[in-house]
Amino acid sequence: MRMYDLIEKKKRGGELNHDELHYMVDGYVKGEIPDYQMSAMLMAIYFNGMSDDETTFLTLEMARSGDMVDLSPIEGFKVDKHSTGGVGDKTTLIIGPVVAALGVRVAKMSGRGLGHTGGTIDKLEAIPGFRTSIPREEFFDIVGRVGIAVAGQSGNLVPADKKLYALRDVTATVDSIPLIASSIMSKKLAAGSDGIVLDVKTGSGAFMKTLEDSVTLARKMVAIGTGAGRACTALITDMDVPLGFAIGNALEVIESVEVLKGKGPEDLREVSLRLAAEMLHTAGRGSAGECYHMAEKTLRDGSAFETLKKMTEAQGGDVRCLENPELFPQAAFTSEVKAQQSGYIVHMDTEACGIASVLLRAGRSRKEDEIDPAAGIVLCKKYGDRVEEGQTLAVLYASDRDLFEAAGKKLLDAYRISDSRPEAKKLIYARISGSGEVRYEA
Repeated sequence: MRMYDLIEKKKRGGELNHDELHYMVDGYVKGEIPDYQMSAMLMAIYFNGMSDDETTFLTLEMARSGDMVDLSPIEGFKVDKHSTGGVGDKTTLIIGPVVAALGVRVAKMSGRGLGHTGGTIDKLEAIPGFRTSIPREEFFDIVGRVGIAVAGQSGNLVPADKKLYALRDVTATVDSIPLIASSIMSKKLAAGSDGIVLDVKTGSGAFMKTLEDSVTLARKMVAIGTGAGRACTALITDMDVPLGFAIGNALEVIESVEVLKGKGPEDLREVSLRLAAEMLHTAGRGSAGECYHMAEKTLRDGSAFETLKKMTEAQGGDVRCLENPELFPQAAFTSEVKAQQSGYIVHMDTEACGIASVLLRAGRSRKEDEIDPAAGIVLCKKYGDRVEEGQTLAVLYASDRDLFEAAGKKLLDAYRISDSRPEAKKLIYARISGSGEVRYEA
């Protein structure tokens, strides 16, 4: 078998079989296939796509390129959730404790933020002392005792994806749906959970800007998950507006705690409950409606918040912060962004909101960048709200006053204000499963 022949086959629209994909992934990870040949293959895939079987085989080979986590020592059904990334997307901090409080195990490996999207690991590390790098045996023990643990990806997990993503990044092939799907799902399959719920974002702050592209990606990932023998569904959720009001690590943890205490922003609460219900339904705990009400109850009775506190304590975090937000890292300076005209907010460039938070050092432009856990933005007005000229749109938090000018301009440019009230947006657009697709009207 030669890589040249596989490139030729794919260039002409052929379908690669499992043996050919094994040869390709294995050879590339071992360094036997050079970057220039894999670059040619990535471009052929970009233009010709991949079938569901082809994408599933590629994903399985990528997942098996390194360590495969065996969660069988943890009793019960294990369910995972993955978001395709957004701004203010702190749902893991809410839904993980909700689901674990109801007896479904959540053994979650999460990533760090890069670019305009935040990362769960960065948010948790804003809790003083919280350890996200823990030995596997301790990770299993915490999941067994508490019901949930969240740790950073460690060890030799999916080395094929690390190599392929770095190559895609410099060959203009990042935005290929089969390659996006295989990248995400290879990590989910390697992480070992029995069920996977995908939160596929759509809108100006999402990787997929249109609903149809988001649905296409969701279909492809669900096909991979079900093809690999996992219970797998996806919800298409809105990211045309930041989720909640807080953008930035400590700020987002504080807002998540508010939701777990039965308060907090309505949009964040609703999306979190729908995702939690989907995870519970995937674990066989009842119908979607029954699971929603079960999840809602954990916010009212405080059991989800207690679960977050237990996880925080088990992973070395200072639990006092969860009850006393002033104990979180505090920004030295604040600055208000004011509306330049009166009217209704008819559009928010959510990606620009995320970039503004990066300019405050709440996120990273490059992987090696240090972040400030106290930095970020608290939005005072969002899409659909009426504002008056001079009214505060948002408050910026930073440890350096010099960062406010560029971040404030970026955030102000993200708002579009008009005289007419805009139509309300949906929070959930569709549900994708192995048996079909449901689009929601409201």
